[in-house]
Amino acid sequence: MSTVSEEHAAPVAPGADTVLSMRGIGKRFGAVQALTGVDLDVAQGEVVALVGDNGAGKSTLVKIVSGVYQPDSGTFTFAGRTVSVGSPSAAQDLGIATVFQDLALCDNLDVVANLFLGQERGPAVWLDEVDMEQESWRLLRSLSAKIPSVRIPVASLSGGQRQTVAIARSLVGSPRLVVLDEPTAALGVAQTAEVLNLVERLKEQGLGVVLVSHNMADVQAVADRIVVLRLGRNGAEFRAGDVTTEQLVAAITGASDNVVAARHTRRSSAGVDQRPRPGDPEDSR
Repeated sequence: MSTVSEEHAAPVAPGADTVLSMRGIGKRFGAVQALTGVDLDVAQGEVVALVGDNGAGKSTLVKIVSGVYQPDSGTFTFAGRTVSVGSPSAAQDLGIATVFQDLALCDNLDVVANLFLGQERGPAVWLDEVDMEQESWRLLRSLSAKIPSVRIPVASLSGGQRQTVAIARSLVGSPRLVVLDEPTAALGVAQTAEVLNLVERLKEQGLGVVLVSHNMADVQAVADRIVVLRLGRNGAEFRAGDVTTEQLVAAITGASDNVVAARHTRRSSAGVDQRPRPGDPEDSR
């Protein structure tokens, strides 16, 4: 591991406002050890970015937080209580909402129906459409969302608007923690900015936010802290304002382990002239 990663590897100690605290989380799938001794803390009104290369264990950790998987070892503390989250519904009952990358929206239904899918309001014999529509507008306004109507099919919305609906749906149960799995993947510049604004609205409402992303610019724009997973372990932890993109990439890839650094070390130890030569890719002439 690089020197940069080692200097920032110690996690922030949980405080009184900590919503989620995970300690020593381990998960194995047969012969594959996906997570080993992972720690994660998220406070109220804090955005914690979870980053790492493919296979680093981000998705596994997110699914443990959301109740899809159960850890083989470690402790899971939520709102000051040690809990066992045995299912997604148990996580939702605790106050944990997760927006997965596929969004899980029904394109043929309107915004209201998607927001309250499985959580419909009204007596058993009929739905309170008026109440659900009013609550839909309230949720969307709380996120400063730009949705033309809550009665249009989700299929007619843009990618950013669809992400807005998915995030708004996560707020229906008044959660304390929202997990966003790659919310800006496959979005354009304007739509990405719209989603990042939503993340800031969640923070302003005092919610804890876990943001999973491969986009370093997005992470540095909205996160308070950045937790790096590497090979299923805590690789590094940074305050977002104190780290550069280069340092993040070094922590994610393992700067001392990557092939470019290894090639440079071999050439240096062999006394090979490192100056660029005509025709070399490094040649700036």
